[in-house]
Amino acid sequence: MQAPAMNVEQLEQFLALEFSQFFHAQSGLAIEQVSHASARVRQTYNAQFVRPGGTISGPTMMALADFTMYVAVLATIGPVPLAVTTNLNINFLRKPAGRDLIAECRLLKVGKRLAVGEVTILSDGQDEAVAHVTATYSIPRQS
Repeated sequence: MQAPAMNVEQLEQFLALEFSQFFHAQSGLAIEQVSHASARVRQTYNAQFVRPGGTISGPTMMALADFTMYVAVLATIGPVPLAVTTNLNINFLRKPAGRDLIAECRLLKVGKRLAVGEVTILSDGQDEAVAHVTATYSIPRQS
C-alpha cells in the first residue's frame, strides 16, 4: 500500500494555515486517520448544528463531507491549496443521532486533474450511515 503524501500532523498544520476560517480549535473538527486515498474526520456534536425537527442540519453534514474529501485528496497528492470541489452530491439516509458525526472518505480515482471519491457519514457509535456523498475535486496544474 502506498504511503500518504501528508500525515495527520502535516495536514493539521497546513489546514490551520491555509484554511483557518474553517479548521481551527473551535471548529470541532478532528482528523482521526489518513492513508493514501482515504481519510476519517470527526465533527464534534454542537447544539448549534441542530435544525428544527431535532436533526443535525444538512449544511453541517455537507461541510463535513466536503472537508473530509479535501483531507483525503491532500493526503494523497500533497499540499495543493487550490484543489477545489467541482461537484458534490449528498443523499440523506436517516436522521443522525445527537452525537458526534464521523465521516469516512474513500477516493475512487485520482488522476492528474480530477479526484473522485465517496464519503459515508455516521453518527458516532452507530453502524448505519446517515448520509452518503459522492464528490469530485479539481486538481490544479502543478508548476
